[in-house]
Amino acid sequence: MTWDLGYIAVGLVLLVVAGDLLVKGAVALALRFGIPALIVGLTIVAFGTSAPELMVSVAAVLDHAPALALGNVVGSNIANILLVLGLPAIISAIRTDEQDMRESFVLMIGATVLFIVVAYLGPIGWPQALVLLAGLGVILFRQIREALAHRANRVPDDEIASVDPHTPGWQIALLLLAGLVGLPIGADLLVDGASNIASAMGVSDAVIGLTLVALGTSLPELATSVTAAMKGRSDVALGNVVGSNIFNLLCIIGVAGMFGNIPVPAQMLHFDFLVMLGASLLLIPFIFRKRAIGRWVGVAFTLIYLVYIAALLIGGRV
Repeated sequence: MTWDLGYIAVGLVLLVVAGDLLVKGAVALALRFGIPALIVGLTIVAFGTSAPELMVSVAAVLDHAPALALGNVVGSNIANILLVLGLPAIISAIRTDEQDMRESFVLMIGATVLFIVVAYLGPIGWPQALVLLAGLGVILFRQIREALAHRANRVPDDEIASVDPHTPGWQIALLLLAGLVGLPIGADLLVDGASNIASAMGVSDAVIGLTLVALGTSLPELATSVTAAMKGRSDVALGNVVGSNIFNLLCIIGVAGMFGNIPVPAQMLHFDFLVMLGASLLLIPFIFRKRAIGRWVGVAFTLIYLVYIAALLIGGRV
């Protein structure tokens, strides 16, 4: 099991580094071709920052461990709300009155409900995947149209601001190559290690995906949110979480479903999906009443997450 944990650790590092390189290369290439930074931020950066999770899910489906892919996405969404928002809130209250997140939040709830309905209809294959991807297309279209209408009020994306639009062609090619090579290698290492641990512990791939893999792939977002909170900018975490959750459900499972059928375990339908939806609904008073997510709320969110993980492990689901 020690070697498997090593595989997971190396895989996570490769995924984070390769994903960052891929984003920088793709952004530089887009800017070189004259694509507006606004569109780059809403599309290329959004896709690129989710590339590690996407590769893990695709690799899991191809390696005949589809439950791990499903668990990764559902577990990541739960961790995003309860942990990625909970821990930073303990450090510094997350203000919700500085940006109007109501429409984005409603879209996230809509994406969650659509995903659950699709999952209830049976294994997620290419027809269901197309439905999820169509939903993503509608949301992206709305976001781009809204952003163009309010172009003057949009804050430049850090990922874009850090890239030189005049980056040499050979450097862009090197960044893209490193990212495209590193991502599948990292994903394979993580999936193999996680599957081996699941077998050794006698639990299902779904449980490992919901816990170990989901937490591992959420670490970059968690680290970013905690760092922002320490700098007094914990409010940036809320927008990142909402956008990430939409992307996880519609894009990652949508793309992974094009590579093979993803059966949905009954336990996930009757428990984990409800936890994911319930965690999302916990944000209603903060989004619509503009209440800050304070320290004690952060403590409560974190404790709920720990209780959820304990329930999975103690329950011994197989």
